[in-house]
Amino acid sequence: MAEAPSPPHPVDQRLPFVRQSAFALQHVLIMYTGCVTVPLVFGAAAGLDRSTVALLINADLLVAGLITLVQSLGLGRIAGVRLPIVTGATFAGLTPMIVIAEEHGLQAVYGSMLAGGVVGLALAVPFARVIRFFPPLVTGSVLTVVGLSLIGVSGGLIVGNDPAAPDFARPLHIGLAALVVLIAVAFLLAGRGVWSQLGVLIALLAGTLLAIPMDLVHLDGVGEADWLGLPDPFHFGAPQFPIAAVVAMSIVMAVVFAESTASMLAVGEITGRPVSRADLARGLVGDSLSGLLAGVLTSFIDTVFGQNVGAVATTRVVSRYVTATSGAILVALGLVPKLGALVAALPGVVVGAVGLILFATVALIGINTLRKVDLGDRVNTTIAATSVGVGLLPESAPGMFENFPSSAEILLGSGITLAACTAFTLNLLFHHTRLGTSARAAVRAGAPGEGPGAAPGPEVARGESV
Repeated sequence: MAEAPSPPHPVDQRLPFVRQSAFALQHVLIMYTGCVTVPLVFGAAAGLDRSTVALLINADLLVAGLITLVQSLGLGRIAGVRLPIVTGATFAGLTPMIVIAEEHGLQAVYGSMLAGGVVGLALAVPFARVIRFFPPLVTGSVLTVVGLSLIGVSGGLIVGNDPAAPDFARPLHIGLAALVVLIAVAFLLAGRGVWSQLGVLIALLAGTLLAIPMDLVHLDGVGEADWLGLPDPFHFGAPQFPIAAVVAMSIVMAVVFAESTASMLAVGEITGRPVSRADLARGLVGDSLSGLLAGVLTSFIDTVFGQNVGAVATTRVVSRYVTATSGAILVALGLVPKLGALVAALPGVVVGAVGLILFATVALIGINTLRKVDLGDRVNTTIAATSVGVGLLPESAPGMFENFPSSAEILLGSGITLAACTAFTLNLLFHHTRLGTSARAAVRAGAPGEGPGAAPGPEVARGESV
């Protein structure tokens, strides 16, 4: 008798339509606020009008949906890790984009993003082979800086960026922001099930309702927006490619690679389908495609959303067809300009308050990543401390590089770029060269209990991948 065919792996199983749609919608609701926060914050920082911000939001949702479909279903043997993951705009590119916009304009922002996508395609396979050079010591330091450096952007949305403006640091606005934070905390901590997962979104909606009588909500553009439409390719004109901007966005792509790699490996463990080097390379190609699409459609580079990884772990629903359905929902939302206009009308004070929680969460993810490193090792501690300290300099001392050439200011003015370069270089020097071996031996010889005869520390103590 012929043997019965073995059942498909849970990752490859399709759920009944109603259940699959419900879990897919939950994924969208979990990531939605974080996804649209990026265009909202960038639009405010770049001084864009509401109609343009609405266009960015629609392009953002469309690209996020397309890349989620690619990552979940795969694109032949070319792209897609084929796991239940949801992608969305990364915060890592936000500060460099703002700096590039200030120095060279929006054409350079999207030209450099397009170039970053091309660089990513070239580096996807090699990166999958040299992932050991981006251990938790590097990724944790960078993610910590990503979160902490964006808190200043959130504060600017709450109090304003022009001290001469009549409504700058208005107590009523600060009070509204504090109330939004309290609402989010209440649902996140006291809510149960889906109410806890939607805490940030509920706070965003509640804050917007409270802002209406304060004349902070303007819906003029919603009525003028179409119900259906496509993003406008190269909306800001022909792309430009300043060298410093291209380098900065290429570094952002490397940071995204490291961040997505950690998430894809985690999903592989959760689902019981280990991620091979080929799977990882295809997943990184998916990230790179987001840069290409974003450069053309005026969107943002995507990464795997950690909160959706958490949702997979919590619900134990591991079907990639669920997240593929989420991608289809995001594509549909991206084709509705009226929805983008509605989101663009959200008041900056409320977005800033919600962003405060989201950005701080990113910083805590970085800190939690650093917990995988032996910080009792003085070399690891020094690398992490130096990387975080250097990365926070541009935010702590605004204008410190303003007398440098504009090309240098783009690289030096981004704390994320500085942190990534510092962490990568120091880790490479002290964990992968003879010079580093000698230096570490000297450090340990001078440390109590760390003489030459001391037992070697665990693999993680050397800053390598776990």
